[in-house]
Amino acid sequence: QVQLVESGGGLVQPGGSLRLSCAASGFTFSSYAMSWVRQAPGKGLEWVSSINPGGGSTAYADSVKGRLTISRDDAENTLHLQMNSLKPGDTAVYYCAAGRTMRARMEYWGKGTLVTVSS
Repeated sequence: QVQLVESGGGLVQPGGSLRLSCAASGFTFSSYAMSWVRQAPGKGLEWVSSINPGGGSTAYADSVKGRLTISRDDAENTLHLQMNSLKPGDTAVYYCAAGRTMRARMEYWGKGTLVTVSS
């Protein structure tokens, strides 16, 4: 069955860095656009970033542009999010999700990994 398993979350100080990973299985990873979506405490879902099949195109929310970098390794069926210059506002549960295209409905979702940015 389809599985998306996030890892790499944890506690980090403001200005610090963290690298999230998402291991995918049960579907043709290389054919899917992948995204990171986050949910801050008490807030709704917020789209963070997406990457197209093959990794040639990426998109970012304005709030994270220049600080976060999305990438994928199709040989390993893995999605990554490099997070630099982290701010307290980045505190959230981060989910990876898969869709047919960057603008399509996300069909598969992981359970999320918690990132806490605090001193």
